[in-house]
Amino acid sequence: MSQFINTKEALVTEAIDGALRTAHGRLARLDGFPHIKVVVRKDWDKSKVALVSGGGSGHEPAHVGFVGAGMLTAAVCGDVFASPSVDAVLAGILAVSGPAGCLLIVKNYTGDRLNFGLAAERARACGIKVAMVIVDDDIALPDLPQARGVAGTLFVHKIAGALAEAGSDLETVLDAAKKVVTDVASIGMSLDTCTVPGSPKEERIAAGKAELGLGIHGESGVELVDFTTARAAMKLVLERLKPHAGGEAKVALLNNLGGATPLEMSVLAEELAKSDIIDNIQWLVGPSPMMTSLDMRGFSVSLLPVDDAQLAALQIPVALRDWPDCLSIDTPEIIRIPDGLTPIKPIPSSDPGMAEFITSCCDVFIAAEEDLNSLDAQSGDGDTGSTLAGAARALKDAIPRLPLADATQLYRAIGLELSQTMGGSSGVLLAIFFSATGDAASSGLSHVEALKAGLARVQEVGGAQLGDRTMIDALTPALDALPGGVATAAKAARAGADYTASIIKAKAGRASYISEDRLSGHNDPGAEAVARLFESLV
Repeated sequence: MSQFINTKEALVTEAIDGALRTAHGRLARLDGFPHIKVVVRKDWDKSKVALVSGGGSGHEPAHVGFVGAGMLTAAVCGDVFASPSVDAVLAGILAVSGPAGCLLIVKNYTGDRLNFGLAAERARACGIKVAMVIVDDDIALPDLPQARGVAGTLFVHKIAGALAEAGSDLETVLDAAKKVVTDVASIGMSLDTCTVPGSPKEERIAAGKAELGLGIHGESGVELVDFTTARAAMKLVLERLKPHAGGEAKVALLNNLGGATPLEMSVLAEELAKSDIIDNIQWLVGPSPMMTSLDMRGFSVSLLPVDDAQLAALQIPVALRDWPDCLSIDTPEIIRIPDGLTPIKPIPSSDPGMAEFITSCCDVFIAAEEDLNSLDAQSGDGDTGSTLAGAARALKDAIPRLPLADATQLYRAIGLELSQTMGGSSGVLLAIFFSATGDAASSGLSHVEALKAGLARVQEVGGAQLGDRTMIDALTPALDALPGGVATAAKAARAGADYTASIIKAKAGRASYISEDRLSGHNDPGAEAVARLFESLV
């Protein structure tokens, strides 16, 4: 897989310098690239307890992104997924430690334990007070003697960091960190593995599956599970966390493992917030990428029961763009829609034949969703099928509310329904089409002439003409041929749709931005949808 890197050897050092250039003078690095990769606060007061953490790179923004007032004093970086050396850790300790001493916050991996541990011994030999906590919050493997340290480490950074910033002594900061380590629990799930720079991607998670309990270095999860929805995924994760939850008020940390989109993470946040599996989750950190695994398309949830002091420490603001606030989980507030936009509800009327006709038309678009998306991926953003299928499902649900026995009002009602439920330009154009058709029918035009009037209004507003590679290329010939029967109209629609595959210069829609080689040989998805609709009516 291609990645935006220069060389894997220079990846981490270049990334560190890139981060420093955008830190607005808050941070610096120690000399010693490439073997010593340590980022430190420039404003550090050595009379306070220093917090040093780190480990292998690839978990960004951890750990460099959390160096700053109220969190870490220094981050010691190794190569991707590799522990930093003893000398690098020792350099970090010596650079930031004063009379108050230093706390090392270490994730429970063998390399990190050994290298941070030996560096601590050498620092003590230099007369520095050094304490160390090992974070082992991963509950995925309950029988493992040494549980892994994952995103729950961030709770330690924030709570210990708040105390250190306030001037607490080393013993107080250490006790607070130990309490978090004892109480926090985490587990993750992913739909895909991560891509390690310079190495082939491991394809071990099949389509329709997800890996539960995988590590932040791409280690295999505890089990492969069926994946269906975000709701089911969050339910499974919370069920695994429940035995570790306790009854106290809790903070959840919803972590993006690197490759999930913000849209997906918001859906997961919604599922976490409304779930009743674990009681008393009152606050949320995230959703945000905090402890990632390169580009892993997954998430993790960490739970921490908190007392008043811990909550206060988590909610102290920090001027770090990568740390999301710890905020209460609220019920969405709903404000009444402005006057004039409240949907006008038509008076429903019954016509079983018309209901069956609309249902069959809607089913065509629902069945064609995947095919139309594939076509649209060649010339647009790959969502034509989903847009039409979504509108079709909504229209089917609305059938009991429609004036089925009044064709004129039915056209208008369908237009109104589409304007409310169908997104994008296609939703607007179809809403205009049906509304204009209803207006034309009310003036006494026949059904065919009314439909043509609706099409003319769409062309007037949308600007597309015959030959521009849009649904117009199938709909226009179909309506022209419709007086000769549905079969004749279907043949005309099919010929028009197939002709769009030879139009290599689109003049309207997103396809107008696409190169000729991408368009050639592929039907326009809107025209294809029209052709399939007419063919289904034969």
